Amino acid sequence: MESSPTAMLKFLLPKTPFILKTALAHTLSFSETSSKWDLKTELTIRVLRDMLGPNHKLTPITKLQDLTTRDPGVKGPVWVCWVSLEVPVEDDVRQAVFSAVREMGTGEEKWDECAMRGVQGEWHGGRAGVRDAEPEPPNLSEKEKYQKLMGEVRHRTTVLYFHGGAMYLLDPATYRNITGKIARLTGGRVFSVRYRLAPQHAFPAALLDALMSYLSLLYPPPGAPHDPVAPSDIVFAGDSAGGMLASALLQLLLHLHRTSCFPPTLRWYGNDVEVPLPAGVALTSPWLDATRSLPSIESLAKYDYLPPPSHTSRMTYPPDSAWPTSPPRADLYAESSALCHPLVSPLAARDWRSSPPVFIGVGEEMMRDEAAVLARRLHAQGGSVRWREWEAMPHCFAMMIESLPSSAQYFDEFARFCVDVVEGKVTGSDGARMAAKTGVRGTVEVERVTGYSDEEVEAFMREGRGRIERKFLGKGTETRPMI
Repeated sequence: MESSPTAMLKFLLPKTPFILKTALAHTLSFSETSSKWDLKTELTIRVLRDMLGPNHKLTPITKLQDLTTRDPGVKGPVWVCWVSLEVPVEDDVRQAVFSAVREMGTGEEKWDECAMRGVQGEWHGGRAGVRDAEPEPPNLSEKEKYQKLMGEVRHRTTVLYFHGGAMYLLDPATYRNITGKIARLTGGRVFSVRYRLAPQHAFPAALLDALMSYLSLLYPPPGAPHDPVAPSDIVFAGDSAGGMLASALLQLLLHLHRTSCFPPTLRWYGNDVEVPLPAGVALTSPWLDATRSLPSIESLAKYDYLPPPSHTSRMTYPPDSAWPTSPPRADLYAESSALCHPLVSPLAARDWRSSPPVFIGVGEEMMRDEAAVLARRLHAQGGSVRWREWEAMPHCFAMMIESLPSSAQYFDEFARFCVDVVEGKVTGSDGARMAAKTGVRGTVEVERVTGYSDEEVEAFMREGRGRIERKFLGKGTETRPMI
């Protein structure tokens, strides 16, 4: 999307009455959130909500993908090294994913056996002493860029990052400011995965890409710029849908460990290799329930900008080459019959035993309940959970409104976990809730972050899937837009 001053003015000018009305309501404390948000936050969230609401003109999916995956160029305090690796000859990894999908499901799910694709992504690292607008040095090869990147790495932390975007939008190129910040704050490096996007590549293509990316860090294929990375140095991370993918990858690995001799092995570029667990997992506002059915999806919409299901009944994408699919399906990412599969919706997975430590950072947002259920399950099964919640903050607030003091606080907490877990300093669970505006920290007991039982969660998800299927059968190609 064009971001020049002229384009921004053209976009905001028609919204002037709405902006003035919002500002007046906030100033006079008529807004229900005026006691929680400053004026900038109120304006940002309400304009976003207006843009994403049921009355806005929807854009075809392929155009949205083009807009949100467009490379803005490399500039500022980040080194970027592009990676594109060959497909392994062996089919072991692909078959391991398919076997897990079958073994973890009910047998009623529909899904396609996708092809393998070589790992694609970008290495991101901090680049010191440059202005935000300064371009990358010219005429450097990707290998030279990686050497420059490694020359500024101060810590062994390696973050395997999965970007957000509802599984069908965005790209590592549009996340460089976020992943570059993570690299600078940890002193380490980030491998940002260019996984395949839906609806062109439905489940389990992205999960297969995620597993191959992890194995590529551990056992670099021919042409990879990096040396082997120890699993104890790797942290899976992601926001929103990227949090879904990171959680699904963790659940896949746990399944391989539960069902294989320890440790499980796969054939990979001519070698039998072990498949270990990572040091930890760091999740930002994770989207864990593809059915969008837990109560906070509606009850906490007042603090969020995403449209809740009750506001999306009239929202359909204009037909294009990507959507609707042929044969048609109810969901962009997966068949409706698979929406409650644990590798599609990690919230459906009950067994998280032997998980490495997990950081979960959320606002008081629509997806809060599903994150809280995961935190409670992990803790109850002996896992170490670092729960961080920010009062009255929306989905992925630290990325959407980076100027907030709460956003800086969030990134500090996120980076500290990544470093601590690599250094083996995360033992046991602890929870905290930060107050709106002041950021004052209060203690939270992780076992009490949600009162919903596993049986209630399962019932919510079954009803959510049924609602999606009924809507699909009644209206054909309607789906649930998200960002």
